[in-house]
Amino acid sequence: MKIFLLFFLLLTSIAFSQQTDTIDKSEGNKLRAFYANPGFKFETIDGKYRVRINFRVQFRGYINFDDDPTSATDFQNYQNGFNVNRARFKAGGNVYQKWMKYYLEYDLEGGNLLNFEFMLEKYSFLKLRVGQFKAQYSSERVTSSGRQQTIERSVVNRPFTIDRQRGISLYGNPHGSGSLNFSYWLSTFTGTGRGNTNNDDQHMMYMSRLQWNLNGRVLRFRSSDFDITEKFTSRIAIAAVTNRSKFTRFSTSGGGELEGFENAADGQYRVNQFLIETAFKYKGLSWQQEYHWKEINDEINPVPQTHLTGLYTQLGYMLHQSLNFFPEKLELYGRYAQYDPNRIISNDFQREYTFGSNYFFFGHNNKLSLEYSYLDYESIDGIADQSGSRFRIQWDISF
Repeated sequence: MKIFLLFFLLLTSIAFSQQTDTIDKSEGNKLRAFYANPGFKFETIDGKYRVRINFRVQFRGYINFDDDPTSATDFQNYQNGFNVNRARFKAGGNVYQKWMKYYLEYDLEGGNLLNFEFMLEKYSFLKLRVGQFKAQYSSERVTSSGRQQTIERSVVNRPFTIDRQRGISLYGNPHGSGSLNFSYWLSTFTGTGRGNTNNDDQHMMYMSRLQWNLNGRVLRFRSSDFDITEKFTSRIAIAAVTNRSKFTRFSTSGGGELEGFENAADGQYRVNQFLIETAFKYKGLSWQQEYHWKEINDEINPVPQTHLTGLYTQLGYMLHQSLNFFPEKLELYGRYAQYDPNRIISNDFQREYTFGSNYFFFGHNNKLSLEYSYLDYESIDGIADQSGSRFRIQWDISF
């Protein structure tokens, strides 16, 4: 697949050069190319055809462990390491009309096609997306790993995200004035995660999200406020999902199982979940928060329902806004997260305390991050009181 991508880029560059030299005769169809910060953009003068190509690489070093522990062994067998955590190829733009858009993202490190989607966005109040893409459910997951404030997402993300799915979505913003401004998403998916062409039973996944843009401005799915937002901009959102399948969690790898729900049959679990979130940015200060609730029903075996809850709060600040002697590009942040894998068990809370800093050489496109986390699990694998510290350093660069 990597060879294919290189071949694709070569053919694209040849096609563009031939089109510019021999085919394009009218002024509107002439091609121009330029650096797009990041990546390179090729487009016709009239803007009806456009492609932007860029790469992103994430270098990460860690002490003790990198991923969030999912077993007692993860706490007991510490390891140090350095790896290329993410390496992505991205291409997006529009064809035929400016409002007919497409996007493709490929994982060079893992060899997976992550996104392939096509959007019709002629009207702001009614848009359409089809293909494989991140479900617009929780902002922590929707926000690209290259646009996050922290080095990685919280312990809440793994059990509650619905990640990438294949399906169709209607969304938009009717552009109400002031506090009457809302955004919405209504989606239907196969419900089996990335890479699966169909669902495992007769039941689809249905998702909805309603977002209230309190100040009449849409807060983008990007963390940190290094641009220094001069007008207070915030949102409150609620979202819900229902799905029946053999999967109880999702990730970049596709459908998976939470602990205790392994080896499921097709359509065994009905999963219902809900979230409420808030976020704002103002003069270097950024806040985001999510509360999650999830219910898992076994449709085959007569066992009690399992209820899971999770939450996190995250705050960041560009210190130069208050203390001039700090570098303008330096940010400090902190996060607290809590996950309860089963509400009927009283001593199984998993907690995360994270503190870190970002230095934005060139915004999110080139930043260096340093982070410390303390993870405290009351119980895991039937073993009580597992805890440990984690140190990570990361350089994330898009070009």
